Amino acid sequence: MSQKTRISIKDDKKLKPGKSKNKTHEPADQEDVVNMNEESDRYVLGELDDENEIDDKNEINDSSSKSQADDQSELKEKLAEAETKSKDYYDRLLRLSAEFDNYKKRTSRQTRDLAKYANEKLVKEILSVVDNLERAIDAVSKEDAENNSLLQGVHLTLGEVLKILERHDVKPIKSLGQPFDPAYHQAMMQEEDDEKPANTIIREMQKGYMLHDRLLRPAMVGVSRSAENKS
Repeated sequence: MSQKTRISIKDDKKLKPGKSKNKTHEPADQEDVVNMNEESDRYVLGELDDENEIDDKNEINDSSSKSQADDQSELKEKLAEAETKSKDYYDRLLRLSAEFDNYKKRTSRQTRDLAKYANEKLVKEILSVVDNLERAIDAVSKEDAENNSLLQGVHLTLGEVLKILERHDVKPIKSLGQPFDPAYHQAMMQEEDDEKPANTIIREMQKGYMLHDRLLRPAMVGVSRSAENKS
């Protein structure tokens, strides 16, 4: 075998290992690619998980915001309802307070009037005694009145009774010479009198009396009339 042939065989042998090296590197490159793909997949999946987590958080936040808005709306409605009820209760309280004040005033006035006019019936009966005493005095003539001890006793009795009535605020109504007032006078008759204006009281048959500011009984009177008004 010549020297050139040996060299070519050696060269072939040198080349063969080189080819085997290239063949052994190819599988290593494919593993790297697979690993890279897996890492890429994991990265993509991680991003997707992060996005899903963010979406979940957003949904939770949205639902939480919506729930808070609903709660606020419900609280506002309850507050408005409570304010309406409060105004209604306050108005009722004011009305009840006013009614109670009126009730107290009315009760106080009734109690005061009851005490003030409690003896009204008794006073009316005493007035009948006063009328009889006055009639007894008027029945005695002036001639018989002089040195009449009985008549003087009647005068003293009448005076004492009138003092007692006055202490209880019982006062006679002035009638003679006064204009006729149907609130205090009861006309029993009319008489012609040219000296007096028409509807002037010229005669008193029975005195009228007041108890405090209340009319006990009207005065029975005769009223004047002019001759022109004669019917």
